[in-house]
Amino acid sequence: MLLKVGDKAPTFSLPDADMDMVDLGRYLNARHVVLLFYPKDGTPCCTREVTDFADHDEDFNKQGCALLGINREDCLKHQEFRDKEGIGIELLSDAEGKVCRQYGVWQAREVDGQTKFGIVRSTFVIDRSGLIRHALYNVNYKGHAQEVLRLVKELNS
Repeated sequence: MLLKVGDKAPTFSLPDADMDMVDLGRYLNARHVVLLFYPKDGTPCCTREVTDFADHDEDFNKQGCALLGINREDCLKHQEFRDKEGIGIELLSDAEGKVCRQYGVWQAREVDGQTKFGIVRSTFVIDRSGLIRHALYNVNYKGHAQEVLRLVKELNS
């Protein structure tokens, strides 16, 4: 099931790269949240996407917005990726895929005549009240961080 604008964002609690639990609820009533779901740590496209968002972390912060990256990699893989690339945003491990399914990003696709499941690169902008203001599925990583920053700025206008 795909989420849409106006839906209540499914809440979750996931471990970050340091194995500390991060609860979406801690941001409600205080900050907007951008959730970026990406397939895999360390691949060229995913690295570019996550580092682009991390490079704009201060700009998102000025807009009262937290950035959270999510995929199914384990905490140690996130830690290696974060440290190698100098990523300052929180990377959360959804090893069992529950949050990926809640947000509709765990999808089947045909690869060489076989059905395979994986994360569809997707981004959600959640306002302070916990409502999804933008649900962007199957995004292109190029220029995506700047586009999402523009959407967050519009929330504050």
